[in-house]
Amino acid sequence: MDSCFDFTVCEKNGFKVYVYPQQKGEKISESYQNILAAIEGSRFYTSDPGQACLFVLSLDTLDRDQLSPQYVHSLKTKIQNLHLWNNGRNHLVFNLYSGTWPDYTEDLGFDIGQAMLAKASISTENFRPNFDVSIPLFSKDHPRTGGERGYLKYNSIPPFRKYMLVFKGKRYLTGIGSDTRNALYHVHNGEDVVLLTTCKHGKDWQKHKDARCDRDNAEYDKFDYREMLHNSTFCLVPRGRRLGSFRFLEALQAACVPVMLSNGWELPFSEIISWNTAAVIGDERLLLQIPSTVRSIHPDKILSMRQQTQFLWEAYFTSVEKIVLTTLEIIEDRLFRHASRNSLMWNSLPGGLFTPPQYSAYLGDFPFFYAQLGIKPYPKFTAVIHAVTPLVSQSQPILKLLVAVAKSQYCAQIVVLWNCDKPLPAKHRWPSTPVPVIVIEGESKVMSSRFQPYETIVTDAVLSLDEDTVLSTTEVDFAFTVWQSFPERIVGYPARSHFWDRNKERWGYTSKWTNDYSMVLTGAAIYHRYYHYLYTNYLPTSLKSLVDQLANCEDILMNFLVSAVTKLPPIKVTQKKQYKETMMGQTSRSSRWADPDHFAQRQTCMNKFASWFGSMPLVHSQMRLDPVLFKDQVSILRKKYRDIERL
Repeated sequence: MDSCFDFTVCEKNGFKVYVYPQQKGEKISESYQNILAAIEGSRFYTSDPGQACLFVLSLDTLDRDQLSPQYVHSLKTKIQNLHLWNNGRNHLVFNLYSGTWPDYTEDLGFDIGQAMLAKASISTENFRPNFDVSIPLFSKDHPRTGGERGYLKYNSIPPFRKYMLVFKGKRYLTGIGSDTRNALYHVHNGEDVVLLTTCKHGKDWQKHKDARCDRDNAEYDKFDYREMLHNSTFCLVPRGRRLGSFRFLEALQAACVPVMLSNGWELPFSEIISWNTAAVIGDERLLLQIPSTVRSIHPDKILSMRQQTQFLWEAYFTSVEKIVLTTLEIIEDRLFRHASRNSLMWNSLPGGLFTPPQYSAYLGDFPFFYAQLGIKPYPKFTAVIHAVTPLVSQSQPILKLLVAVAKSQYCAQIVVLWNCDKPLPAKHRWPSTPVPVIVIEGESKVMSSRFQPYETIVTDAVLSLDEDTVLSTTEVDFAFTVWQSFPERIVGYPARSHFWDRNKERWGYTSKWTNDYSMVLTGAAIYHRYYHYLYTNYLPTSLKSLVDQLANCEDILMNFLVSAVTKLPPIKVTQKKQYKETMMGQTSRSSRWADPDHFAQRQTCMNKFASWFGSMPLVHSQMRLDPVLFKDQVSILRKKYRDIERL
């Protein structure tokens, strides 16, 4: 990086990525279109080459196998003609396939100059550490965004499945990469080690076939690949013609621990991922020892490796967008070393893409690492009250709420976010409270402004409140005590749920009282202030402007975000029917709850959000946390939170 990359532009404008405009008549494969679309949709993108710190070609460099229909001819001249090319300086070149039959070298057929390579199947000897990026080989069907979650639905203990070790794939009779796959039959036992190969591929396989072909082919057809993948503890990932293979991502997704047999392959994102916690790295020369090696791994270790495969798959590999963003974030971390993520952030939940160094480089500022650091979140909260109605009378719900919250022993300060068209009320209109009350005017008075990362919020916890919420001091205290045990989740009172509407083929939203929920509304909820940063900086403008336009759904979007990060449901505390003040029917927002449009809008939001996230991140839960002895028929004097029962 120091000798082949120009840092000066990046220091001036930050890490911005420019994609060359597409030239007329140039064919671009679907995979490369997905890569370019992911860059253009990211926070790094700039359409001005003068602002850019990194350049990406619009010429398709993914498939450099001359025998392939996707091969782009005379790429050398096309690239040399680009006036910004500058011998490849500050360029990133993506590649999935290089070289061709028979030796499949890693040559791309043009001089990349000083460009960085993001390449699949790259060998350790050609890989330039801290300069190139090794990416996984993915198929043309790999989704652009979203993608499927991992297949591990629950942990089976002990973690053994029907098969110990499986593989099913082509076998090459001659040429590079044929040795290992040709020797697999020595280890195959047809019971718990099932390694199947076929030589039935290519035009003239009959000409080259050897004595074992027919037997192999018969055995090969007996087993179903997907069934084996989902029912095996370990999956063999041997090299093919090139070092990487599709098997790698398939095994990760299926929670089947990959056993690598590809000497000299630089594993995907090796710069940041500790692969030894999720994969077994074997040696092609010691093939015969593989079965005894995997049998000797302790069940606890297998379980933790299996969980790690699921984390890595969901954090970095589910879609082309994730693979591209991870590549860009790795490069950004190199440019700004003083504020780069450490290994723990990359290798534990929620992963590097959700722990932006722009928010903080210190683990203790995130809600996920308290246990590892042996610390607790700051023991007080900041209440943020969202005000949209002018102050007219002294009996208004917002004033009662202010007084109740300020009495909480855990309250550090109250921030009133004034999103009302009327000017700010005079100081003396607010009741006197034991904690400071700071009134700030909302930026452009839009809905999303309630989740801005305001500098006035100094505590880890934020208690988010609507102006017409009814909460007693005891309820606030209890909810905060619960949050301290679950600092990465939303903890609060009003719960809602989502469901799949079969008739309409879309997601539905419901506020019916049932035994489960998947959202806790931010009208009365506590969460970590880190989510304000993420809401403002991670979510796309399209979703935030939808919320601002409708003046609705901001609470649903926050729930989507938190569940997408944690993969967990929110937490509902103590049952409560009424949490809105209804006496001010005409003026307050409470009248909107009865409005059918309001409800229809929320259904629309659910589907818009789900399509951006690529899948439904919300998780159902049936857990409600109540104080000890809640509603038990014992003396009230034995209960700590007495007032909660009276509500």
